[in-house]
Amino acid sequence: MRVAALQMVSGTEVAANLERAAQLIAEAARAGAQLVALPENFAIMPRGDADRTAATETPGRGPVQSFLAAQANQHGLWLVGGTVPLWNADGTKARSACLLFDPAGALAARYDKMHLFDVKLPGGEAYEESRNFEAGTDVVVADTSLGPIGLAICYDLRFPELFRRMSERGARLFIVPSAFTAQTGRAHWEILVRARAVENTAFVIAPDQGGQHDNGRATHGDTMVVDSWGEVQARRAQGAGVVLADFDAAHLDNVRAALPSLTHRKLSA
Repeated sequence: MRVAALQMVSGTEVAANLERAAQLIAEAARAGAQLVALPENFAIMPRGDADRTAATETPGRGPVQSFLAAQANQHGLWLVGGTVPLWNADGTKARSACLLFDPAGALAARYDKMHLFDVKLPGGEAYEESRNFEAGTDVVVADTSLGPIGLAICYDLRFPELFRRMSERGARLFIVPSAFTAQTGRAHWEILVRARAVENTAFVIAPDQGGQHDNGRATHGDTMVVDSWGEVQARRAQGAGVVLADFDAAHLDNVRAALPSLTHRKLSA
């Protein structure tokens, strides 16, 4: 089955970002993709709190969620809506939600980002996601026509226990929408993506933001698809575009049979 990871350089205007996303989704569909994944923050890379708040939607209602449902239905494919900021239960903070829509346009799964990016990087670059976002609590594995899919977001890549838990729940394919910083991406992006594939004998689709954004932020890019042997099947360095690869379930089965590390796990007391 053909899959596509979309790389974007999203700006501060939702309408313009959705228009560009629609073009990339259509391109992937024409190439035969049955599953398409958008990056984190695909609909907006905000300048600040006001932009982020204006773009935050109520779960089940809003222009970005409607766009994703319509695109999945129009092209008849599984669509991973990167991340969408959705209000939490009491409306005080947002949750960064990865939404999976089925080919009929129905919401099939929602994962809320569990690990929030609160860091102070060398050179003064700093982020504090917890100021605006509430962390999710639930591990999510969705049943699809490609098999069980585990959902994660960006900073989650650094926490292998999340991916092992999804693997234990049957995930054979992980999708990780991201907006990795240029600094951390250069150092760790490929290592982390390939490690999550190798240690879980799983396929990883990792769509990333990739370029210089009009809010001043620079993201790493290098959107990639990695197979269960840890080989990079396709990638894109920078700029908006479509990364295509084939999800080979038989190859995954063969790797797991030849190197059954998942069945060899032992934990000391």
